[in-house]
Amino acid sequence: MEIELWWLLVLPVFFGFGWLAARIDIKQLLSESRALPRSYFTGLNFLLNEQPDKAIEAFLEAARLDPETVELHFALGNLFRRRGETDRAIRVHKHLIERDASLSQLSEEQRLHALAELGQDYLKAGLLDRAEEIFVKLRGTQRDEEALRNLLEIYQQEKDWEKAIAIAEQMPGHAEHLWQKEIAEFHCELAASDLLNGRLDEARRRLDAALATNRKCVRATLMRGELEAKLGAGEAADAASAARLEAALAIWQGIEQQNPVFLSLAAEKMLDAYRALGREAAGIELLRAYLERHSSLDLLDAVFHAELRARGPEAAYRLVRDELRRNPTLLGLDKLIEAQILLVPPEKRADLELVKNLIHNHTRRVARYRCDDCGFKARQFHWRCPACGGWETFPPKRTEEFDLAP
Repeated sequence: MEIELWWLLVLPVFFGFGWLAARIDIKQLLSESRALPRSYFTGLNFLLNEQPDKAIEAFLEAARLDPETVELHFALGNLFRRRGETDRAIRVHKHLIERDASLSQLSEEQRLHALAELGQDYLKAGLLDRAEEIFVKLRGTQRDEEALRNLLEIYQQEKDWEKAIAIAEQMPGHAEHLWQKEIAEFHCELAASDLLNGRLDEARRRLDAALATNRKCVRATLMRGELEAKLGAGEAADAASAARLEAALAIWQGIEQQNPVFLSLAAEKMLDAYRALGREAAGIELLRAYLERHSSLDLLDAVFHAELRARGPEAAYRLVRDELRRNPTLLGLDKLIEAQILLVPPEKRADLELVKNLIHNHTRRVARYRCDDCGFKARQFHWRCPACGGWETFPPKRTEEFDLAP
C-alpha cells in the first residue's frame, strides 16, 4: 500500500494541534485550581482522612473566602446534617435560597437542589410541617419523585394515613402494583383506629379496600376475622353468634394460603373462638396440624399451653417431645422442661428448675424477631420495622429459627 506524500505533510500539523489543545487544557486546569482557596483542598484532605470536624472548619474558611462557591455550600450543609447539626445545615441552605432570591445567581436546577436539601434538613430536625411545605413546592418539578417519597415519609411519621394513601397512589410504579403492600397497610392502620373507636362498618370497608389492593395482606385478614369475632361476642349466645365465630375461623384459616408463617399470630384468636363454640379439642387438633406442616416456635408455644390447659402436662410433654425430634431448638427444649417439671415428683423439681432457668436465660437472646431488610431485632412483633420503616419486613419467626434454617 502506497502512502501519498501530502499525508506525510498533514500528520505533523495534526500532532501540533493536539499538543496545543493539551497545553490549553492544562493551563485552564491550573488556573482554576489556583483560583480555589487553599482551605478547600485542606478540607478535602480532612474529608478523605475521615476527619469531618476539621473538614467542616476548612470548608467554612473556603466559603468565607469565596462565597460564590455554591457546591461548597451544598457540601457543608450535607456534612452538618450528617453530624446532626441540623440548625447549621438549615442556615447554610436558607442562605443559598435567600441569596438567590435577591441576586438570581442560582440556576433552576441549583435552586431546586437547595430547596430539596432544606426540606431534608427540616425532616431530619423533626420539623415536619416545614418539611411538608418545602416538598409540596417541589411537586411537578424535576424533583417530583423525591418530593413524593419524602411526603410519604412525613405522612407516615404523622400517621396521616389518608394523605399517605393519596401520595402512594401517585408514586412511580403504582400502576405495576409496586406500592400495593404499603397502601394495604395504610388501610389497615385506618381500620385499626376504626375498630378501637367502635366504627365497625367503616373498619370493614377499610379492610375490604386493603384486601382489594393486596389480596395477600395477612394483617387485613387477621383484622377481618377479629371484626367477625367481635360482632359474634357482642351478640347473645345463639345461632347468629355461632355463625359469626365460624365466619371468623374461616377467615383466619385463609392465612395458610396467604402466608403460613403468620399462622402463629392467629393461633390464640382461633383457640378463643373454638372455646366459645365449645369445640376446644377441634381447635387444638387444627393447630397441631398447622404445626406439623409449618413449624413455628410461636405456634408451638400456643399449642403447648392449649394442650397443658385442656389435656394436662403429659399431653403437652408428648407434643413438645415430638416437635423437638422434628425441629430441635433451645426454645422448644425450654418448653419440654417446663412440662417435665409438672410430671416429676416434687423432690426432683428443684434440679429441673435450675436447668430450666439456665436455658431460659440463654434463650432470651434468641427469642427475638428480626427485620429481613435491615436486621433490626426486637422482642415484640412489628408490622412496620422501627429501624428502617419497612412494612411487613418482620416475619413472626424467632432468630433461632433463622439460624437453624438451611
